[in-house]
Amino acid sequence: VYFSAWFKHYYPAEFCVGLLRAQPMGFYSPQSLIQDARRHGVRILPVDVNASGTEARLEAHSDGAFAIRVGLNLVQGLSKVTDRIEENAPYKDMADLARRTDLNTANLEALAKAGALDCFGLSRRQALWNARVAATEREGMLPGLTITEAPALPGMSLMELVATDISSTGVTHNLQPMQLIRPPGVLTAAELKTAEDGSRIRVAGIVTHRQRPQTASGVTFFGLEDETGLINVMVTPGLWKRNKVVARTAKALVIRGIVSNANGAVTVTADKLEALDIGSFLSRGSRDFH
Repeated sequence: VYFSAWFKHYYPAEFCVGLLRAQPMGFYSPQSLIQDARRHGVRILPVDVNASGTEARLEAHSDGAFAIRVGLNLVQGLSKVTDRIEENAPYKDMADLARRTDLNTANLEALAKAGALDCFGLSRRQALWNARVAATEREGMLPGLTITEAPALPGMSLMELVATDISSTGVTHNLQPMQLIRPPGVLTAAELKTAEDGSRIRVAGIVTHRQRPQTASGVTFFGLEDETGLINVMVTPGLWKRNKVVARTAKALVIRGIVSNANGAVTVTADKLEALDIGSFLSRGSRDFH
């Protein structure tokens, strides 16, 4: 434990990459690992066919610090072709990518949705538009025969980009989803540390896990996450029973409860649960009852 803590403190980028390369494992998803690294000052770079490897890797800055480049293995629908993409990089355009990797339409659409083709100067909608035609490129064909000009397409809003990142890779490299959907009047994870012990407060976050240890007398422990950190929540058997559907299925929650922080370990004992509906687009789901 000491060595892990030392490694994480002094080498946060390397530590995070090690965990990402060891997935699936542990308690936290790649999204939570990446967001924790961001909170500790590590820059996260998006998936990119010209820069990403199959797995997460480090990229050096001019100042000697390291950033984390998201790996191709997180892109849904690419499990069998990531090595091929890495081995043949870099590429000059989508046609070149398809020609030298033999990717099909589904592969190219998956890369487009994930933003991995942004390096070609295309928006995600433009890349999706071009995917079916580019997929007809094959080695030995005369170059340029399948090139088409995508029409002027509306760009995606920040919310749409974040939702697309989550659905295609499960992670967001540049922000945490709660920054976009936080309702008024709720405390952040960081603010909970200074809340008055025993006071009734409201918090909100993306659900990261639900656990019900056999030794906890039926109490369910929730983990919530926002851009400032993690929130520990206790849900009593009675509250769970009264709100079973929301408690069991909501991907993001607003929780009212009593804060306990006198001993430095902050916990919220919930007395009301409310689903954040739009949160269903901003999480692949939580790790429940493992």
